[in-house]
Amino acid sequence: MKTVFLVVGRTTDPRLDAMISDYVNRAKHYTPFEMQVVPELKNTKALSSEQQKEREGEAILKQIQPGDRVVLLDEGGREFRSIDFAAYLSQAQMGGQRRLVFVVGGPYGFSPQVYAAAREKVSLSRMTFSHQMVRLLFVEQFYRAMTILRGEPYHHE
Repeated sequence: MKTVFLVVGRTTDPRLDAMISDYVNRAKHYTPFEMQVVPELKNTKALSSEQQKEREGEAILKQIQPGDRVVLLDEGGREFRSIDFAAYLSQAQMGGQRRLVFVVGGPYGFSPQVYAAAREKVSLSRMTFSHQMVRLLFVEQFYRAMTILRGEPYHHE
């Protein structure tokens, strides 16, 4: 099963971008993994937050394929300890879908259509992080989960 990390907009901080790329490349050693970027909207000053969510949602849904297991990174989602997230990924990867797709929305969250397309929600923390930091935190935790599943020494109890 391929894991796709779908994000809205590119990472603008070159330091974060370098760290994100490092963990994406590390994760690829364990499983098919890729980060896909949905282009951010242009000329959004005339749009309400709801209109922005709708348009971003349309762009996100164009990247979703039939049969994908879609998981939103959302503050209202299920929280995991790292070891439990590894078990969750192991179970999800055996679920029979071709792709496991984790999605980070834009600054105003997800449209109702994106929520409807998702199977579940996962939260990285009860705290709020910038969308660019969420990318780094997620790819590091994904890599950590892969090392936990392989019994490698990256993670310590």
